[in-house]
Amino acid sequence: MKQYISPDKSKTFREKTKKVQELINSTLHILDNFGIPIDTTPRRLERMAIVFLATGNIKKISDFKKAKDLNSGYSLKTRDIIDYVNEHFNENISSGSYDDIRRKDLKLLTVAEVVLQSSPNSATNDSTRGYSINPTYAELLRDFGTNDWEGLVSNRLKNIEPLSKKLKRERDISKVDVTLPSGGKLSFSAGKHNDLQKAIIEDFLPRYGFGPEVLYVGDTSDKYLYLEKEKLEKLAFFEISHNELPDVIAYSKTKNWLYLIEAVHSSGPISELRLIQLEKLTKKCKADIVYVTAFLTRSKFRQFMAKIAWETEVWIADNPDHLIHFNGDKFLGPYKD
Repeated sequence: MKQYISPDKSKTFREKTKKVQELINSTLHILDNFGIPIDTTPRRLERMAIVFLATGNIKKISDFKKAKDLNSGYSLKTRDIIDYVNEHFNENISSGSYDDIRRKDLKLLTVAEVVLQSSPNSATNDSTRGYSINPTYAELLRDFGTNDWEGLVSNRLKNIEPLSKKLKRERDISKVDVTLPSGGKLSFSAGKHNDLQKAIIEDFLPRYGFGPEVLYVGDTSDKYLYLEKEKLEKLAFFEISHNELPDVIAYSKTKNWLYLIEAVHSSGPISELRLIQLEKLTKKCKADIVYVTAFLTRSKFRQFMAKIAWETEVWIADNPDHLIHFNGDKFLGPYKD
């Protein structure tokens, strides 16, 4: 069976007994088969697992066979859940954290209806509301360990769309697909900022990039969505983990130009201060640097125009065939002292 959490990944998990660690990993295996997304931090997984166990009065693996459910008349309020996990799973959760139990630890379980509310029509913050395992899933819990248990689960839940699948479909629907100059594909999360990054990659770079290769792209939900670390290191670019990375970095081998591009929707143009920071960070770079601030519209550009640094370039996505040169002696290209 897959090990969802290992002791080296979570201090609180490491402090638990081997039997409790095995119970938690078995619980996550069960929830995974129930269609609960298992793609968060080890601590978040640990908390979700022990809270789920509390709602079924399960303290050890053998208790799966006698799991309580809503039809048993068993349910625990959020404060009771805290007491339960502190007592049985070597936790030290504050009694004042009851809202976190509802909003974080139980969230996926209740949305998927694996755990039910004892009084679903009560107010959201009703402190008397209890939580218990859905009888449909409790029945499967009691069968855990039997031959082909995963097949049994798949068959019994065949008419229930897993929450993990629903969430994946929603994420996919909201993605912005991007084609790199090389023909490769990326998918951004939806949003104006990433719409602009798409325009930079698909419209700006083919026009002004001189056969560019994209070396880095950040996403609003993934800072390192695309990264050619070795190629940047060959150019003696500054430390890749640095939090001062621009939104898009591209390299023209024919010109030996490195484009540092900021996509501005609500903040972050290449101002005089930002330019000083980037120049300091790239002082050892083997390529010549071209600094570009990009905007979606002219009206958005006007909001930031006074902040744009001299000796940089501005590109506006709704006028893709034009550049604005904030310079005094030349057009597009790097500047040298």
